[in-house]
Amino acid sequence: MTELETALKMVEGFSAQTTLTQRISQIEAELVAKDKESITRFLHQAEIGEHVLEGALRIKEIAGQINVVVHALGILTALPYVLDQDERINYLSLGAGNTGKDFDLETDKRVAEFKFINWQGGSESIRQNSLFIDFFNLAEKETHKKKCLYVIDRKYPVHFLQGRRALDSVLSKNQKAATKFFTKYNDRLRSYQNITMTFPKKLKLLI
Repeated sequence: MTELETALKMVEGFSAQTTLTQRISQIEAELVAKDKESITRFLHQAEIGEHVLEGALRIKEIAGQINVVVHALGILTALPYVLDQDERINYLSLGAGNTGKDFDLETDKRVAEFKFINWQGGSESIRQNSLFIDFFNLAEKETHKKKCLYVIDRKYPVHFLQGRRALDSVLSKNQKAATKFFTKYNDRLRSYQNITMTFPKKLKLLI
């Protein structure tokens, strides 16, 4: 049994008989008016101890890396479907976030970014902002290669990019991108109604 499996097994036992919310509520009620000895006895009988806490902390540590894992696995599993038969990789950037490389993938035929986001369709400004930065960087890249932005579901990304959200808001958290964008386009493009009319010929949006 792996370390992760052991940790999961320990934590699973904490709420195996009911939902976690119900389990916590039961414990809260059961420990009311109990003294130290009674609490110690309860914890022993319920098999709640340091080993369970250690397991939960280990899972939390691993879960903190899940975005990197998803990004890396997502790109790797997509490659057989993305690449042409005779296409060759120049470099990969599998780590999520800033890795020092321009894009997630560059080959002898394309540059590409991957966004593994489960869009909900509500107010998702942080996700939209991140999507636009990738979109803008791809669109502005001077290259003869195909430019591709791969997403899990086209519906919400396309709806956002064709929408009217103010670019001042979209770029508010990225000063470098904002300066680059408004230095070049000034005030001519303040919403996506104009942006999407300007960029399509420079960027191919794919899934």
